[in-house]
Amino acid sequence: MANTLKESGEKRAEPRRVLTQYRSVEIDLRKDLPLFQFQLRDISPSGVGILVKADSKFLGHIKVGQVVNMQYNPKNPHDSPRQMTTEIRHITNLDEGPFRGHFLVGFAILKEE
Repeated sequence: MANTLKESGEKRAEPRRVLTQYRSVEIDLRKDLPLFQFQLRDISPSGVGILVKADSKFLGHIKVGQVVNMQYNPKNPHDSPRQMTTEIRHITNLDEGPFRGHFLVGFAILKEE
């Protein structure tokens, strides 16, 4: 039996999409910074995210609630990348398990260009 929003504990008015057709994102924060590229790692009905090493300079330039324009690169090389306005929803320190020493940065897509 499929879970309803209420049964799953989901509190959003509308469910988030699963973005399995994308493999990576490119994030251009400012002209004086390098272009950051990350493999999409946390793809589920509850969101999309990336793993970032704890010593990455990227972490010093982002904050929860920040809205950035990101390029989502498709898995299929024949498909075109898509620009999407994306909000940083959480930055979570992974201090245990196989990704210890990393942060999980979670995103919500606000608008597809």
